[in-house]
Amino acid sequence: MQRLKSLTAISFNKTLGRTGKVWQSGFHDHALRHEEDLKAAARYLVANPLRAGLVKSLRDYPFWNAVWL
Repeated sequence: MQRLKSLTAISFNKTLGRTGKVWQSGFHDHALRHEEDLKAAARYLVANPLRAGLVKSLRDYPFWNAVWL
């Protein structure tokens, strides 16, 4: 996870011409055991940009209509 976060942060910052943190210091993992769990997790993930204030509406997020929703 650390390697993924490091490589993507370097790439994002280079692309955006900036420096600084991209990711929070920790992460949370959760095993998905049932189809209902997958739908709930997908809805949570798709809503993250809205909760973070990166988009004004879920429709502004390009992956809001993922197949799991």
